[in-house]
Amino acid sequence: MMSEKEAGRQIMRELMGAGYVEAKDKKRNSFNVLLNEYSEEVCFGRVWARPGIDRKMRSILNIAMLTALNRPAQLRHHLEGALNNGCSVEEIQEILLQSAVYCGLPAAGEAFRVAEEVLREHGCLS
Repeated sequence: MMSEKEAGRQIMRELMGAGYVEAKDKKRNSFNVLLNEYSEEVCFGRVWARPGIDRKMRSILNIAMLTALNRPAQLRHHLEGALNNGCSVEEIQEILLQSAVYCGLPAAGEAFRVAEEVLREHGCLS
């Protein structure tokens, strides 16, 4: 049986690609190891692994919450994960538009900017 840490790392690979996990491992050191392990075990190994809602819904929630919190770096990663989880360009656009109403135009404007970059990089926008 896979440990929560192993399950978390596998889910991160599936969501954001092996390159994401490798890059995260290269930045790992004695200071940040606890935060990285927490993320792997709790965030991905426990919560993302739960059966209650599917990964696409988890991605939708993360896009909205990260927009509200104005966290563009994390939003970028979760937009990539959302594409891997089956979110369409139209769905991402609608999530961000809905966020503009409840989170404010500045936060949503930044999220739209980040989303455009990610979507272009993935060949989803011309």
